[in-house]
Order: sequence, then structure tokens, then C-alpha cells
Amino acid sequence: MMQFAAMALCLLLGVVGAVNAVEIVPRPEHPRPDRIRNEWMNLNGVWEFAETDNGADVSFLNGRAFPDKIKVPFCRESRLSGLGRTGFVKNVWYRRTFERPAGWTSERTLLHIGACDWKTTVWVNGRQTAEHIGGQVPVSCDISAALKSGVNTVIIHAFDDTRSGLQALGKQCTAEKSEGCSYTRTTGIWQTVWLEGVGSSYIRDMQIGSDPDQSRFIVHSEVSGDLKGLTLAATAFAGKKEVATASVSADAANSGLILKLSEKRLWMPKTPFLYDIKLTLKRGSKTLDSLTTYAGLRKIEVKGSAILINGKPIFQRLVLDQGFYPEGVWTAPTDADLKHDIELGMGAGFNGARLHQKVFDPRYLYWADKLGYLVWGEYPNWGLNYAKPDATLPVMNEWVEAVRRDINHPSIVGWCPFNESAKEAIQIQNDIVEATRKIDSSRPIIDSSGWVHGSANPEVLDAHDYDQNPDSFRKRWVTDFASSMNLPARYGGASGKEIPFMVSEFGGIGWATESGWSYGNAPKTLGEFYTRFKGLTDALLDSPHMFGFCYTQLTDVEQEKNGIYTYERKPKFDKKRIHSANARPAAFEIASPKTTTRQDWNVLVGAGVDGAQAKSWRYSTVAPANGWIRNHFDDAAWSSGMGGFGLKEGWETRTRTPWTTKDIWMRQEVSFDKKSFKQALLVLHYDNAAEVYVNGNLIWNAKPGSWNSEYQAFDVTKSLQASLKPGENQIAVHCHQDDGGQFIDLAILLSE
Repeated sequence: MMQFAAMALCLLLGVVGAVNAVEIVPRPEHPRPDRIRNEWMNLNGVWEFAETDNGADVSFLNGRAFPDKIKVPFCRESRLSGLGRTGFVKNVWYRRTFERPAGWTSERTLLHIGACDWKTTVWVNGRQTAEHIGGQVPVSCDISAALKSGVNTVIIHAFDDTRSGLQALGKQCTAEKSEGCSYTRTTGIWQTVWLEGVGSSYIRDMQIGSDPDQSRFIVHSEVSGDLKGLTLAATAFAGKKEVATASVSADAANSGLILKLSEKRLWMPKTPFLYDIKLTLKRGSKTLDSLTTYAGLRKIEVKGSAILINGKPIFQRLVLDQGFYPEGVWTAPTDADLKHDIELGMGAGFNGARLHQKVFDPRYLYWADKLGYLVWGEYPNWGLNYAKPDATLPVMNEWVEAVRRDINHPSIVGWCPFNESAKEAIQIQNDIVEATRKIDSSRPIIDSSGWVHGSANPEVLDAHDYDQNPDSFRKRWVTDFASSMNLPARYGGASGKEIPFMVSEFGGIGWATESGWSYGNAPKTLGEFYTRFKGLTDALLDSPHMFGFCYTQLTDVEQEKNGIYTYERKPKFDKKRIHSANARPAAFEIASPKTTTRQDWNVLVGAGVDGAQAKSWRYSTVAPANGWIRNHFDDAAWSSGMGGFGLKEGWETRTRTPWTTKDIWMRQEVSFDKKSFKQALLVLHYDNAAEVYVNGNLIWNAKPGSWNSEYQAFDVTKSLQASLKPGENQIAVHCHQDDGGQFIDLAILLSE
């Protein structure tokens, strides 16, 4: 690969223009190591800068002086920009001059901005050359027609209104100062700006499909310019050894060719081998365009409840990475800092990360590819008001751009476009899932991490759980979750389906929280921290139905103090102890995942979905007298109704009896004509806290404030064996609603 030569060229050329000739260029490395051309020029450094809330003010296009200086690619809110202005502003302007290097032989010149938040417009020598909406993906344009010999002037304007509800913000705070789990905003340019020389016809984009089974790469390229007589050639190298070559006549939309490898080396987390690939576009004997990239021979498969990497069940020990930096906000101060974040995760025993509420810098993904770090790509959906129609199209467009930008990275093992989204987002979530499947069928997709899953045909499911008690956490995700995986399909959700599942946020254990916050009560001693950390982690490693987990989080971020490391990337704990807890073998890896053997269940108490096996309940929304849980309580004055009870959006088809108050009390008599049973499951959808009694004995209860979003199974074998008797039995249920939509429905299932 040629990145080191390109870096040297950057250091030589990146200082051309209005900036001082001895300036050290920030982030001088090539911004796209997955597509390097010989002729490129870094435009990072000191630019003229202005900001205003008046969007109609275009005087900066007409010679008006720019009052400030800013160091690109750092946003104005960051200290590294030289400004550190964290208040609200809607319009930012940038200007600098440059000269196209005289030694370039390429016929066209492209201008790229790695990312600029949010609506970006570019002018070169007074001519508008680009307009782009979205803050996460590149702004690119052909500026050849606008260039002149000698000095050229580029002006960039960005409009950014974080409080509009129309923009995807991620963790950018909509309040004046950071609060909760929202942090310093990013306005304008936050990734490298650079020029690139290309031919009169050139390779605009490419997709490299990996096929380990056939030891080959399938390369699809898109070509811009005159297509007449073009040939696209590709050559793959293992180190310096040529291992495949192929060529094809170029086509505008789909120049497809196959690289059959003579040497097969897989990309795996512990052995992340990368092939170098050179693409060349020719007309006859004349080379019009040439670039180098790389690829990993890696396949992701979903088999039952497992996600396999090149056929291996590798437990995904992920850590939540928010990609914030004390000095640079969304921009890492140096390329080494990006690599270092991955090394910090690996040093703590994690083998990957959820790239949270942000589309990460391509250089980060390059290092993940090089180091064998498994990552899930996400989109910063927080901040969107889904009730505003204008909010959705930019999200769809930008997500498609993000997938296309990053599709070739072997380190990306799944997509997760949304996080903890509202019910109003289900339609666009479903649309984006379908669009993603059409672009990339090689990776699984989670429609929205945590909370609201709306896909009718989910590939992966997950949950967020910040329970700080290892015992109740283990019961939920080992004992009860195993029971849920064995439920009949009629209960919906993950029940009755072999679908990969992970707890994609857990932990969040605080330490040194005096000036901030964390989830739950922070431990009082380091010993208590290690005990809690290992207890929570052990529970998920011991669950054979989990393909992975994601711990919150890699580092503290501003006021959120639950990182393994400080915000400044300093260790908070003994890394050997953290590594040992994370890295031990998981049940998923020890025993190859198998299709769950379905079990026959007898219905003792039927839920609404059990049809004719469901019976009417006696219920009251007025607090009953003491003794309501007992067999001979007089409930003749209570109403009658079928489960489920409630008024919960998204569950209208399952709601048979309206319930709109804060509390509901329910009673039902059931007959039990057996002497014993082997196992009992309580299948329950409750919102909020619930308690269930049999013959006056408490067999299950949820802590105040808890709830779930679908029918979930809880093993109640021991408590029911102690309470159930042959003949008539009294079932009594209480559910309390805190806020949101209320719902209660349940079944009790027995196996002989």
C-alpha cells in the first residue's frame, strides 16, 4: 500500500496557500486509506472563519473580511480549533486559498470534506460546486471547471440548527451546556478537507465482496466520465506477492470482476490479514486512473441463534465507544488517538465496539481492520422529531451514503442504524432496514438498539439492561432468557424463533462520580466494583443463547463517569482484572450453538394470544380490601374482561380490555388436575411493575419502575410447585403504571 508515501506528500503539499509555510498540518495522514491515489493534497490547517445566526447573510461570498481563524478539521466548539466556542450558532463560514500542485498530471480535481455538520455548500472561485445535507459522511465535488492557474479560493458554508428537530444529532446536547448523556456539540467541518487528482474518466466508487468459500473477491466499480474503450483491471497482493489479477470492460454502473486468489488467508479477529488491491482504469495503453485499496477475506453468517465469523462462533465482547475527545470533541487529535482507542478496548479484554450515535472516521475503521476489532456501524438518530416530515428523507439519504462509504471494511460485522428510538420511528426504521438489505446482504441488521423493535422479520434482536445486581441480572439473562427462547411462537418477539440476541448495553458502573453521574449506585470500594463487573459479565458469558454483549462504556465522556478509562484515556482500574473478566471463554464459544429443541407446554392460564385457552378475568381499577389475593375473597362487584388490559401504542391488536388508570387488580380461578409438573413458565408482558400470586402466595414480582416491551418468560417452577394444588386455584395479579402506555397480559405454562 502507498499510504506512507502519501503521508509524506501530504506534509510537503498540505501547507500550500494562505497558511504559513512552516505550519504543522493537523491530521496530515491520508483520510481514506481504503482508496489512495498518488496525487492528493491535504487542506487541513488554519482557515479564515466567521459565524453568524443570520442565514441570509452572504456577504462573506462578496469579499467581506472573515473576523476569525480556525484550525481545520476541528470544530469551533473544540479547544484544538483555537476557538473553543460552545454556545449555539447556526451558520459558519470558512475560507482559504490553495494552488493545485504544478506537478500533477491528472486531468480532473476533486474536493473532499470528510464530514461537515450539517448542510454544507461549497464555492470555488465564486462558483458553487457542491451542496450536501447531513453531518456524518463526505461532501465531494468535481471542481475542475472552477479552477484557474495559480491561486484559487475555496469558501465553505455550513448551516447547523441543533434545536430544529430536523437534524440527526447523536449525543450533541440541545441545551446550552452538556447534561445527562448529551455532550458538546459539533458545528461545521470535523473531518479532513483534501484535494484529489483523477483522470478524465475515473473510478467513482467500488464494492468489494468477500467470498472465503471460493477464495475470491468480487469487485464492482462505478466509473465516471467517458466510458468508451475503457478497461478496468484489478490485482490482489498478499504482502508483496501477486495472488490474483483480472480485467473487464468498464461500465458506468457495474464494472464487475472476480479476483480468484491463489493464496487463501482469512480475516479473523486474532489474525486480521488484509490483501492489498490495486485498481487501474485504462483506455488502450493509457492509464486514466489508478488507486490502491485493501480487503479482508471474511464472511458473516446467521445460523439459528448464532452469528458466525468465517464459520466460527466468536463471542462478541463489545464496548460502547462514543467517539468523543476532550480536546477535539468528535475529532480525534491525531490518527494515533484513533488507533489507541482500539488498543484500549483490546487491552481491557474487549474484541470490538458499538460505534455509538456517530458515523466514525474512516481512519478508525482502517485501524479496526488492521487490528482485528469487530464493530457495529450506527447512525446518530437522536435529535430527530419524527413527526416532522422533512426530518426523514435526509436520514434515509445519509444512511445509504454511510453504508456505501463503509461497506468494504471487514471489521464491520453488523449495522444498527437507530438507537433507543421512539415508536414514531418504526416506519423509517423499517424503510432503512430494507434499503440496507438491498445495498448489503452480507451483514445482519438490528433495526434499533434497545427499546423499540418494529421489524416484522428481524435478523438480530437486543436489549439494554442497566440492572446493577448480578443475581437478578443473571436470573434474567441466563435462567429466564433460556426459558423465553423455548416459548411457542404465538407469543411473538424473539419467542419461538432462533434469532441472534445480545444485551447491547449493560453495566455503566460508575467510579469517581462526584462531578458526574453513572447508572445505579456507584460502588463504594474497588473490590465492590470488580465483584459487580465480573458478576454482570459472567452472566452474559454463561448464557448460551447470547452471541455477544456491549458494556457501557470505553471512556468517561464529560459528565458521564462510567468508563473503563477516564475521558483523558487514563486507566481507572486494574486492566488485568478487567481483561480476565471479559476474555474468559463464553458458553456460546464452548458449545457450538444449536437449534433450540421445542418443548410441549400445557396452558394453565391463557394470555390473549392463547385464543380459546384464555379465560375472562375479574378486575378492578380501585384498590381492593386486604385479602384480595386469597381464594375466598368476594370479587362479585368487580368487572370482567379478557387480557390483555391496557392502552399502549403498538399493542392495539393485543388489547382486548381498555385500562387507563394507574393500577389494575385481576383475579382468575383455574383448575389443575395433575399431581405434579417438571417446569413452569410465567409468560408476561407488563408495563409497569407487576406481581403475581397463586393461592395467596407470591410466585413472581418485578421491582418498581421495571417493564418489558413484549411477552417474556420467567421460570417460576419452584414457587409454583410450592403454591399450586390439585383442584381449584386462585390466580391474582396487580400491575402498577408509572408513565407511558400501560399493558398487562400473562400466561402460565406447565411441562410434564
